[in-house]
Amino acid sequence: MSSTREHRRPPESEQGERDRAALARERRGRRSEEERRRTRSGRSARPAATPASARIRPARPARPTRRTEIRRRWVALLSVVTVVALVYFLFFSSLLGVKDVSVQGAKQVSADQIRATAAVPADKPMLRVDVDEIRDRVAAMSGIATVDVSRSWPSTVEIAVTERAAIAFFDSGPGGDGYHLVDGGGVVFKTVKDRPAGLPELKLPKVSADDPVTRAVTAVLGVIPQALLKQVTTATAQTPASVEFTLAGGKTVRWGDAGKTDRKAKVLAALLTQPGKVYDVSAPELPTITS
Repeated sequence: MSSTREHRRPPESEQGERDRAALARERRGRRSEEERRRTRSGRSARPAATPASARIRPARPARPTRRTEIRRRWVALLSVVTVVALVYFLFFSSLLGVKDVSVQGAKQVSADQIRATAAVPADKPMLRVDVDEIRDRVAAMSGIATVDVSRSWPSTVEIAVTERAAIAFFDSGPGGDGYHLVDGGGVVFKTVKDRPAGLPELKLPKVSADDPVTRAVTAVLGVIPQALLKQVTTATAQTPASVEFTLAGGKTVRWGDAGKTDRKAKVLAALLTQPGKVYDVSAPELPTITS
């Protein structure tokens, strides 16, 4: 009896394990292939390393050459010298010094007298001329009301004056030094020997710019119409509000204070057409005439 070899089939469980192992190897193989592809694509996406020799280095600032440095020093030195020369030229040199003194507005007061009082130093640098001191010296002159002093380049000092205008006078009396001229502010600024023609005489106990009564009288004389002022021979007052004056024909006008000038002048012009001796317009709404 011949022996018969029996070929046993592997159990179904062993066959299943083999299949699962083969499937797992196949999956691992696919994953490995995918990882290799990703690795290759990642490497290809990376920028290539820049060689050290090709890297850009920041340029160092160029050091100034010796010639440039010397040129800079010369420029700085010349700038300093220029500034010093300019300061000397403007403040200490006579090249821009005073060469002339111009006087404007002088009629009653001599221009030479104004120049002498101003005492402007000749050849003194214009910028060092003290115009305030010059103005104060000229303003102290009796016949000068206002003064303006200015520089006119390159070498002239200009002095513009407004002289005082006499609006009245007063007599110093027997043994006095003459007749004193008074301006609209009550300032006594000049003395003359002869009685001034065409000016009213002040009949006041005291004549001074510091006296309120004097200022009130001269203020009235300064605002009344010229046609009326020419008729005034004397002016007086006891208080600042009681100014009165006498006209050439002997008529007396009680004016009051310096207010309502236009109204008072119109009322007085109408009243003077009527006979009378004293014309009171101190209250122009209620004027009166006294015989």
